Amino acid sequence: YVIYTSGSTGQPKGVMIPHYGICNRILWMQEAYQLTGNDRVLQKTPFSFDVSVWEFFWPLLFGARLIMARPGGHRDGDYLVNVIAEKGITILHFVPSMLQAFLQENGLDKCGSLKKVMCSGEALTYELQEQFFAKVQAQLHNLYGPTEASVDVTNWACKRGDERKIVPIGRPIANTQIYVLDKQLEPVPVGVPGEIFIGGDGLASGYLRRPDISAERFIPNPFALRPGSRLY
Repeated sequence: YVIYTSGSTGQPKGVMIPHYGICNRILWMQEAYQLTGNDRVLQKTPFSFDVSVWEFFWPLLFGARLIMARPGGHRDGDYLVNVIAEKGITILHFVPSMLQAFLQENGLDKCGSLKKVMCSGEALTYELQEQFFAKVQAQLHNLYGPTEASVDVTNWACKRGDERKIVPIGRPIANTQIYVLDKQLEPVPVGVPGEIFIGGDGLASGYLRRPDISAERFIPNPFALRPGSRLY
């Protein structure tokens, strides 16, 4: 599929995601989180955002029930509380800003069916993590990935009472490599700031009809054993 970036750093760009990339992403998700026929996944992300891809296909691939939120329902916290309670939703996704709003709603005690809440799209703060655990009896998972990859490339299982005052983005998912490099594309030591570079099966093919910027952003992978491998 082709999905467009938000355009936060310029004009939106069409990102070309290959079939094997999204397959890798969803198969990893199943291995990590073990969806069953008893689960009910709430599909509430507009399909112009890549999270919607796993919301649609993960439950359909593994025999869970897919519950479609009403149009615009993702912005209505009261509606979400009620649909979670009425449909017995076990898994759903929030961007952190929407999770913040959701946690202010009345009736969260009705959401006892929730087992896992996935967060991505923005930085998840330590304060929000603690608010979540104080109000919801479910797991919280922090996922990270740019549009230029197949939804997410790292994951972290948040921990109640974690002494760290930040929420990490975690470690790479299956068949994915994460490097923190300096301007010479050399790995930086632990504790030294660098830039995140992503490699592996989840990378996009490039930008639609933009070979110039594709070549600039998707570079040869100097650490790869496989010819033709790239980093974003």
